[in-house]
Amino acid sequence: MVDGGPVVHGYPHLETVRTAITALYKRLSYDTVRTFASSVAPADVAFSDVDDLYLGAQRVARELVRHYRLPDARMIVSFREMRHAASVELAAGPEYFIELNDRFRTHRRDIGAALAHEIMHVYLHRLDLSLPGTRDNEILTDTAATYLGAGWLLLDAFREDGASSQKLGYLTPEEFGYVLAKRSLAFGEGPETWFTSPQAYAAYTKGLAQARRDEQQPPLTAAGWAGRRRYAKDRRYARDHGARGLDPVSPYAFSVARTPGGGGGGDGGGGLRVAFPCPTCHQRIRVPVRGRVRARCALCGSVLECDT
Repeated sequence: MVDGGPVVHGYPHLETVRTAITALYKRLSYDTVRTFASSVAPADVAFSDVDDLYLGAQRVARELVRHYRLPDARMIVSFREMRHAASVELAAGPEYFIELNDRFRTHRRDIGAALAHEIMHVYLHRLDLSLPGTRDNEILTDTAATYLGAGWLLLDAFREDGASSQKLGYLTPEEFGYVLAKRSLAFGEGPETWFTSPQAYAAYTKGLAQARRDEQQPPLTAAGWAGRRRYAKDRRYARDHGARGLDPVSPYAFSVARTPGGGGGGDGGGGLRVAFPCPTCHQRIRVPVRGRVRARCALCGSVLECDT
């Protein structure tokens, strides 16, 4: 939790975020992810200053438990002085104890954001889904909460002006915006009207622009002129000199399929293939280099128009 200090901006965790989205699809399956097509409604997690603190926190927690489909999980919410925004005791259940920072006693509209993160910890714990290391696991938690429809609350808790700042979660505001935009593009959902924070809305628009760039990388037909030109140059090099290793600057990589007889260069005979990340789930897809092809992602089901 950043409270009054500087807020980190940009996309320092972008690759981990993409890894988390892929892991979510792999563990849940496309069909299960689609059951989260509707986000938590703002009215269902609203918390006014006149609401009873404990009853209101329990009500919001129950709503998030329902949204995450944890029917036999009971959240016991309390408040105490602590360094972080919140913590949850992960055990076998069915009761889980969540402690919220005392500051939420007077910042009640952000209680839903803190609970969205902590209850997602419970959800991932029950799935036995994690990434190596504490930092990456927290990024997975923020990413999963946002992609499954509750993390927009975490982005809306971001506020920043010349005198003070506040941000919850481990992702930057733009990274939260990116994950929310990926969800919006996948489910056709528009969260723009949900934000109470103008800084959160600005971060979402930046994240949306980044997410759209994922859909405009070659060999996708939506790629721009500069990307197509670079792709053609790399393809020509692969055909003339053989495939190189993955360029960290490039989202795609060429490879040569070997025939049983030992032949198969990339001379137009079908040996050359290109691998690139699915713009929805970031699972790598491999297709032959033979002009216009339609590829279907086996993980998320996205149908992609490619010009290889």
